[in-house]
Amino acid sequence: MNISELFTSVQMLMRELTFGAAPTGAFVLNPGDAGLLASLDRLSADEASMSSHGGASIAAHVAHVSYGLSLMNRWAAGEQPFDSADWNAAWQMRDVSEDEWHRLRAELRTHIEHWLATVVVPRALTPVELNGVVGSVVHLAYHVGAIRQIHAGARGPKDGQR
Repeated sequence: MNISELFTSVQMLMRELTFGAAPTGAFVLNPGDAGLLASLDRLSADEASMSSHGGASIAAHVAHVSYGLSLMNRWAAGEQPFDSADWNAAWQMRDVSEDEWHRLRAELRTHIEHWLATVVVPRALTPVELNGVVGSVVHLAYHVGAIRQIHAGARGPKDGQR
């Protein structure tokens, strides 16, 4: 395997998590799962403001993932944004209005689309940078699961269901 194949795999897994799985099969999601973005679009602002057991709201998870991908996009453009990153800010978000919820989802979609276009371009990476690129998929998958645990309306189909 070469680095180009690895980057293609990272992009494919990110695309599946965000835009959904084919009805015939997938690697992370159940077949036919619409993915994170469509799942979030089904939720109202009130539902996005929900949390479970005093944890973070769905909106906070979305803001956190969006922020992380914005940092990855800035890094890919040549910046070093991680030293000054404020990871705590997104976790303060609780209740969102419909307008705020729409804006959060639009920002997430923009950062995802930019990262998908960026990550497929092979580049020389240090071991730490490679961990960051691969980790972007793992990090996203974690938050997809966390969001789906908070609200059933964000869940995909069970295996074998559409």
